[in-house]
Amino acid sequence: MPRIYDLCARVQNGFRARLQSIAVPDTKMNLAVCNILYREGFVSAVARGNHMAPDATYTPTTTDNIATRRLWLTLKYKDNRPALNSLSVVSKPSKKITFTVNQMKDLAAGRRAKFIKPLAPGEIAILNTNRGVLELEEALKQNVGGEIIARAS
Repeated sequence: MPRIYDLCARVQNGFRARLQSIAVPDTKMNLAVCNILYREGFVSAVARGNHMAPDATYTPTTTDNIATRRLWLTLKYKDNRPALNSLSVVSKPSKKITFTVNQMKDLAAGRRAKFIKPLAPGEIAILNTNRGVLELEEALKQNVGGEIIARAS
């Protein structure tokens, strides 16, 4: 099963190679993280497809085709510069980093939380909470803590 660090590496490598679109494995976690990147303006589009190209018409995922299903991300550039400078993993399988709501408020306010550097302007944090995968500001609005999985700038 692909992990979040696989998604981060694929997206960063796609931007560094100046690709127009990239394919990542179609998992629930990848879809949730990609939707956050789309909402925050780091990618232009998220579409489902197979290993060859995005689908022209809706194709349901079944047990027969699950191995070939992919999420296709259209990468975003402005003035020939990538919209996403870095997408890095914070919590790893060997060290899970969970935050309470108060620690997340410190992180959002520009103060250090645990050993994590504060967020810079324009940077987002992606959290896995009991209400799904959320961006830091959404998690604060819903008043939930969780595991910080990645940060993007």
